Amino acid sequence: MALRIDILTVFPGMLQGFVGESILRRAAKMGAVEIRAIDLRDFAHDVRGTLDDRPYGGGAGMLMKPEPLFEAVESLRTPKTRVIFMTPQGSPFRQATAQRLAQEEHLLFVCGHYEGIDERAVASLADEQISIGDYVLTNGALPAAVVVDAVTRLLPGVLGGGAEATARESFSEGLLEQEQYTRPPVWRGQCVPDALTCGDHARAETWRRSRMLDRTARIRPDLIQKQGKEP
Repeated sequence: MALRIDILTVFPGMLQGFVGESILRRAAKMGAVEIRAIDLRDFAHDVRGTLDDRPYGGGAGMLMKPEPLFEAVESLRTPKTRVIFMTPQGSPFRQATAQRLAQEEHLLFVCGHYEGIDERAVASLADEQISIGDYVLTNGALPAAVVVDAVTRLLPGVLGGGAEATARESFSEGLLEQEQYTRPPVWRGQCVPDALTCGDHARAETWRRSRMLDRTARIRPDLIQKQGKEP
């Protein structure tokens, strides 16, 4: 059964090219995923298609109104739907999050815009809230696209090569991936490490593990500390 992904946004056009290229296109063609970008304005019924209004209590910007969001989510939601609000206030997105979401049957992403979303919609509709980083974008369509890409590539058969295709990459083992090399063995005086060309698989694996720990310790020491590992 294909994973169904709906992305509810004010700007569905931002996602059209994205979902029709590369791995996402392949996943859709092979029947692993079905992705739809849905225009939130379809659920606004006044002449202007109003989706926002001034916040109570003052402050800059406009807030997304609850009525269109409730109607949209309630019309798309099924008992097997997981509703995800993309927001800077959400939990940090991690590889483990992508792995968990790849097990679902239907993901519904709600993309904020303007100054944010009326809290009544968030409290009543969201199963979880996700942030892709400690920064603010103009809307949630791009963050949703990031999550969709990370999830889709984990679906069985999408990348090819079986489970190993995603088992040995950054964060899959809680560490950054080691350096990698391909042919030629020497390029402009730079040589591929002997451990990778000697034919000794045990030596290559030892080298790989050592380089993973070294790179992680230099670039992301927080990952080392989190796992209680020492380089």
